[in-house]
Amino acid sequence: MSNIPARVTLKGRLVTITPLDVAAHASSLYEAAGNEELWRYLFDGPFPDRSSFEENLKQKAASEDPLYFAIVDNSSGLAVGHAAYLRITPAHRVIEVGGILYTTRLQRTAGATEAMYLMARHVFDDLGYRRYEWKCNSRNEPSRRAAVRLGFQFEGIFRQHMIVKGQNRDTAWFSMCDHEWPARKANFERWLDPSNFDAGGGQRESLSRMNLAIGRPKPLHDCRGSD
Repeated sequence: MSNIPARVTLKGRLVTITPLDVAAHASSLYEAAGNEELWRYLFDGPFPDRSSFEENLKQKAASEDPLYFAIVDNSSGLAVGHAAYLRITPAHRVIEVGGILYTTRLQRTAGATEAMYLMARHVFDDLGYRRYEWKCNSRNEPSRRAAVRLGFQFEGIFRQHMIVKGQNRDTAWFSMCDHEWPARKANFERWLDPSNFDAGGGQRESLSRMNLAIGRPKPLHDCRGSD
């Protein structure tokens, strides 16, 4: 089994992760991603017009690392976001998830969580990776909260790590290891189960609380997993 990620399709109940395609996804993404705040902590954007947006999307669709996927809402068939696997290191079985754009149609929905579950499950269960990383600007509090909610462990801050859009970026590092995945996976599936939502779509139990109940993760040096 190759552990190099390919342009696969990952089907969920609410969303589908599918290879990013300009013809199929540009229109809905452009219409839903006009809010400049969505691009605040990303490496690119916002874009002045549709032409420049589509040219950027074309480059992303052709890239191998980062390897981009569209997040498609199953009910509407429209692309509502994108995400990528990057810093792909098969020899060490380490990979990162990033390049995450959640439009307002996807933010704070169960589909947003399912998208991250599908990508994590593919990394650990299908590709056999040992370490899954999440990194963000240390000032990006929503991203940091999301990482912890999803079950990643905070590892620290890389100070003066990058210059992005002319500004210093200190980078917050998070990870999830293969020995942690079974418990995280169970919580994802328990949270995503329709029985966890009331008639109005509200959650009965939070994913954050589920992951907190697992207990403190193993020390950082004990992220060995399988050899």
